[in-house]
Amino acid sequence: MSNPTAGTYTAIVTPFTKGGRFDEKTFGKLVEHQIKNGIDGLVPVGTTGESPTLSHAEHVRVIEVAVKAAKGRCHVMGGTGSNSTDEAISLTRRAEKVGADSCLLVAPYYNKPTQEGLYQHFKAIAKATKLPLVLYSIPGRCGIEIGVETMRRLHADCRNIVGIKEAGGTPERVSQLRLACGDSLLILSGDDSMTLPFLAVGAQGVISVATNIIPKQVSTMVRCYNSGKVDEAQALHLRYYQLFKDLFVETNPIPVKAAMAMLGMIEEEYRLPLCRIGNKNREVLRSAMEKSGILK
Repeated sequence: MSNPTAGTYTAIVTPFTKGGRFDEKTFGKLVEHQIKNGIDGLVPVGTTGESPTLSHAEHVRVIEVAVKAAKGRCHVMGGTGSNSTDEAISLTRRAEKVGADSCLLVAPYYNKPTQEGLYQHFKAIAKATKLPLVLYSIPGRCGIEIGVETMRRLHADCRNIVGIKEAGGTPERVSQLRLACGDSLLILSGDDSMTLPFLAVGAQGVISVATNIIPKQVSTMVRCYNSGKVDEAQALHLRYYQLFKDLFVETNPIPVKAAMAMLGMIEEEYRLPLCRIGNKNREVLRSAMEKSGILK
């Protein structure tokens, strides 16, 4: 168990066999590929890992396989968020039991709690585990954001709430969070195309979708920026910017799984209600991959 630090974390996909089962062998290969290409951590069973359609047993198993495959060589941050506090506590405790280093907790979706409800929700989870916790604000999916003042309270009151994955889409939020919470809060971008702008105003890294296919390039971009090589970081951002955008041409993780299938990394399998990318958008994605040089 260790606190997550600045760097690049892959929101790793959950590969399925053609029969729709969790493909543990392929997942292990994906973990190995990520580590060899310089990522700092893995985030299994987040949105990109199709957590909504996994059973609780499968959910915990994916985290367990990630931990075993990583063998301590990178940080493993298990996705254990829910719109039910009891369910989030249960998943977080089970993630702790199978060896996760920390957990990522998305804001409750659909039931739209107040900011006080959010505070109580995350505080209850923090009290139920010894693991470091990173909260996840993504209003586009959840319908609410974790307010800056709510985040300040939680970071001040709960020693193990150590960071936030910020996917609100504006650098202003990052600046506000940094001013409110100080240097001790880890701020990670939740949007590949915004990583460099977010780094410029106080973020320290990214939980990335794009690293499923370009782990070395994104990791290098973040390390370059954090070590003062701003021009090199900007060049990488611009080279892959269109790919960052087109990986969201349809609902995540549909495009990134399609891209990985094009590269021969996984079977292009999803669980309903997600389905294969449309033909027009497949060509948009293919073009972005070709222009960025990752697909010949």
